[in-house]
Amino acid sequence: MDVTLSSTERGLFDELLPPLAPWRQLVMSREITFCLGPGTAPTDAMERSAAFAHRTLPMLLKDAPAAQAASDDVISVVRELVDITARDRHGADILGRIVFDGTHITVSVGEKQGPLPQPDDEPGLYLVRRLVDDIGQYRGDNSGYVTWASVPVHSNTK
Repeated sequence: MDVTLSSTERGLFDELLPPLAPWRQLVMSREITFCLGPGTAPTDAMERSAAFAHRTLPMLLKDAPAAQAASDDVISVVRELVDITARDRHGADILGRIVFDGTHITVSVGEKQGPLPQPDDEPGLYLVRRLVDDIGQYRGDNSGYVTWASVPVHSNTK
């Protein structure tokens, strides 16, 4: 079992714990994961996930070129994908993941009952398609659809 303690928590138990290996002290994850429970209405799910992304994206995108513009685009994409998923849920929870690979930020939200509707039926998809390089779906672990979108991180020189 691996338990991660904050530096404050670690300080409380310092004499009982072995020292951290140097590589464990420097690890920075390049992903954010969130979960919204079954009692969350679509508008609440959309606002809560956008607020969470707003608070955590600066840490994920630290030192990235055009981080603020990329963050704004990602929050818009998260908001729309969570809204679409929350209105057509396959299971009880909505799971989201935001991953930064250095050039793109991939947003995944699932699980949705059916495939993505056409933009004419879901106008928020026009915004998503304008902001992303690619969008798609795959079957999730619980047989629903997970929607993913790849948001580019543009350099400041453009």
